[in-house]
Amino acid sequence: MHVQTQSRKLQLNSSMAIWSQLPPDLLLLIAQRLNTHFDLLCLRSVCSSWHACVPSRLRPSRFQILPTDGTSCSLYLSKRIIVCLRLPETQCQPTNCSWLIKVEEDVPGMAHLVNPLSTSQFKHLPTNFPKTIDFSRFRVSELGQEYVLQYMNRRPSGEADEWSLRKEKVTCSRTSNGEDFSMLTIHKSGKLAMFRPGDTRLTIIYDMPSRCDDLIFFNGEFYAVDNTGRTVTVSTGSPPVLSLIADSVFGGDKKSLVESNSELLMVDTYFCPGIRGLMKIAARFKVFKLDQTAHMWVEVESLGDQILFLGEKSTFSAVASEFCGCEGNCIYYTHTFFFRNGHRDHANTTIGIFNLENGNMGPLSSFPDYSKVIWPPPAWAYTDNIGEK
Repeated sequence: MHVQTQSRKLQLNSSMAIWSQLPPDLLLLIAQRLNTHFDLLCLRSVCSSWHACVPSRLRPSRFQILPTDGTSCSLYLSKRIIVCLRLPETQCQPTNCSWLIKVEEDVPGMAHLVNPLSTSQFKHLPTNFPKTIDFSRFRVSELGQEYVLQYMNRRPSGEADEWSLRKEKVTCSRTSNGEDFSMLTIHKSGKLAMFRPGDTRLTIIYDMPSRCDDLIFFNGEFYAVDNTGRTVTVSTGSPPVLSLIADSVFGGDKKSLVESNSELLMVDTYFCPGIRGLMKIAARFKVFKLDQTAHMWVEVESLGDQILFLGEKSTFSAVASEFCGCEGNCIYYTHTFFFRNGHRDHANTTIGIFNLENGNMGPLSSFPDYSKVIWPPPAWAYTDNIGEK
């Protein structure tokens, strides 16, 4: 028995030695097929030889976009990743066992933690919160991505500038090599606007009769929905071609697209009558699922174990069981209040939650079990005692 055990140890050690000596070219091929940046981090952490062979980043996190109107205005497209951090399964699980964050790496090697539903960086972090986070200590699930257009030099002052985009959604598809991309966004006019590899200016798409509310990259295609619920796919050809996917769904005031459980959903937000300042207050929501065969939106009565998140710049979903104390069939949403202080415009975003089953809703602070998913950060995320409750 002792001899067999020793033999098994030798076999295991021999296998580990073989894996650690994989040819660098093969390792790079494996790395290029990983779905997320955090999968790449895990691959590099397997052993020292893999860490040395595989670069920390295979694809750029930002792309520069240059207009051709002769101005000094330049933009770049940056990516943010929405992740759920959890303790390793071998650790004792505390009551607040998950933390939902957004990671922004605007400058290579320099990351910021951002509220997952807004564009605001986390403030007032604990004094002992580290300046560097070792993500290999946790189980990391990537729930979504968002792309944001940023001005590099200055914002255009002219209202007619083609780069004066609505500060809402940007969606992006990348080629297999990760070097080129196609971008779809919403122009200030409410029309769709596209930027493709080789383009030197935006292509404004005038084929949608109503203002566009939202867009998403789903199953390898761009989808867009207008404020009536009319939904199209958008090709990246020249010129772009719109194909009708579903007819209008009248009723609500704001349409949002979100992928959930490999299906495309549309959330219809009903606002309270009247506007307080520049803030529209959500009163209730309806959820629809796309029936691509019948070319129509079908109302959904229950989300089951799914939770939907409607953020300022992105939408995503998660399974409620990933968050301790949370139940499914609910929607996290945002209120953004715009105001002017002196000569500058400001925005303040608050988060609310809506239960699709009973219609209960309110500010996130009124639902502690749901609030702790986002704030405050759990102690295990920034201390060495990650196994303690």
